[in-house]
Amino acid sequence: MPDLPTPQDSAEAARFAECWDAVLSYADLCTSGSTSATQLATEAFSLGMREARAAEAAPTRGAGRRPARLPRIPLLLTAVRTTAEEWETQGHGHRLDPELRLWLNSDKAARYSGPPLRRPLALRGLRDLQAADAELLWLAEVEALPLSAVARRLGLDPATVPDELTQVRGLFRDRCHRNHLDTPMDAQCRSYARLLDAVTRSPAADTPDDLSRHLARCVECAEAAACLRLHGGGLPAALAGGVIGWGGLAYLERRRRAAEVRLGAGRPGPADGDGPPNPGAHKARVVRNGLLVAAVLVSLLALAVSMMPGADTDGGASPSGSADSRPVAADPSPSVSPTDASSTSSPRPSGQAGTSETSEGAKNPGTTPQGTATSEATGDDPSASPTCRVSYDLVNQWPDGFQATVTITTEHALDSWTVGWSFHDGQRVGQMWDASFTQKGPRITATAAGYNKKVPADGTLSLGFLASWQGKNAPAYGFTLNGEKCAKA
Repeated sequence: MPDLPTPQDSAEAARFAECWDAVLSYADLCTSGSTSATQLATEAFSLGMREARAAEAAPTRGAGRRPARLPRIPLLLTAVRTTAEEWETQGHGHRLDPELRLWLNSDKAARYSGPPLRRPLALRGLRDLQAADAELLWLAEVEALPLSAVARRLGLDPATVPDELTQVRGLFRDRCHRNHLDTPMDAQCRSYARLLDAVTRSPAADTPDDLSRHLARCVECAEAAACLRLHGGGLPAALAGGVIGWGGLAYLERRRRAAEVRLGAGRPGPADGDGPPNPGAHKARVVRNGLLVAAVLVSLLALAVSMMPGADTDGGASPSGSADSRPVAADPSPSVSPTDASSTSSPRPSGQAGTSETSEGAKNPGTTPQGTATSEATGDDPSASPTCRVSYDLVNQWPDGFQATVTITTEHALDSWTVGWSFHDGQRVGQMWDASFTQKGPRITATAAGYNKKVPADGTLSLGFLASWQGKNAPAYGFTLNGEKCAKA
């Protein structure tokens, strides 16, 4: 780590190492380069640790009471936001992400430093919890650590942590409900407060149409609904967005990916979490591999025939010792390129192995760079065998924006990758994680980050992004991996 505050003991040194990774991850989202990210993280870490030590040393206000404060990691993340505000004020804003600069100069950022009762509900609710409860909630929900790791970090019994987390979620909901009622609101919001509480308590309750329309227009009530609804998996996003502010959802996705890497997952499991592999996908892969093996065998047979004595008599044979090698180089049959195979009709044996499957499967993997484009592997022809498959998932959507993830499985090992796709309805990407991007009209080009360039054979790469939309938000289409079209997973 860079030059950071000196730890007071070994326990604090361990916490420093755990927190630094989170701070640097968010600082990287906030800046325009790695050098600026490291400097922003260092300044914010020093500021946050001074605030944490001062808060811990402050005397309590009475028996059983403590000053309201955030857990260590969210406290440091808010220090990143505060330091970024100072950079913008001091004329260093060019080192920040352009979208962050717009946010810092908007009313959204002003909420975090404005009157306490106007601040985001998740921020107020987390501050109101006891320190150990708030730490447990943040590590499990936002940092995405497994409960066994959370138990070790907090010194808890692993057997009781699930029950404790359930209780803490309930406490957080109660604090948010109380703070929502304390928030100054107009008569219409006040009239919906009790109904909102009732609807969000039950996972089976339907949201009335009038309340649904109100939540689509009112930011404060929509935030309250996200904090009060513990079922449905929306609590992590409510915490990250409410406490961190700008880039909260992107940070959340990064921490989930980092947790997968720390656990050695390497690649996400099936879409339903713990379910078995897709038997249809496995069968398709077996058929594809069978075609490849058959094509290779036919090519080897053609190669053996071409090397037999007398196979090149029409071309003027020389003594057999040298003639055995020349026909292999001169006869294009065993190693016809994909372009030649599609544009000419050759009576070579490998051309008899099939129709479009052969032109796809008979390619020599050793002559084509991994991940490069070929004219046959389009993924659109049902008889072709694409070497990559893509899954496009809409994670969340609101009136003028949405969050989505792209996951691609590649059959070949990659040393680097570039993913491309297009939008139908004029969507504009504003922020992306696990890749850098450019957009020209409807076409998006995403390039691997430095830490995830290499992908093993049959491995998975993924990225996430935030984008804006108007009118319609049709799914993306035309996905390519290093120029090669991918089929839908």
